[in-house]
Amino acid sequence: MEYTFTTENFDAEVLQSSVPVLVDFYADWCNPCKMMAPVVEKMAQEYEGKLKVGKCNIDENMQIAQRYRISSIPAFVIFKDGKTAASFIGAMSAAEMKKNVEQALG
Repeated sequence: MEYTFTTENFDAEVLQSSVPVLVDFYADWCNPCKMMAPVVEKMAQEYEGKLKVGKCNIDENMQIAQRYRISSIPAFVIFKDGKTAASFIGAMSAAEMKKNVEQALG
């Protein structure tokens, strides 16, 4: 299951989550972001129960993007216990994404 993170639910859904959270910072006009959508969806299925996966539209949630200094998209941030555990930027293969997630989850 993929979540949608917004200014209204970010603290509750991401920062207070009992499991690590992968946030995909994206925008509707961003082609690399569109390319990553199926990869992010695959991570959501593969890590169900171990990792909460969701998207945050930077145009609609500018405060969150600014808080985490998102300057390039797609940007992926993994949060553990309310803190940034890992971040990576740009389009990548599902294998690369999985490697990044595995490293962050330890």
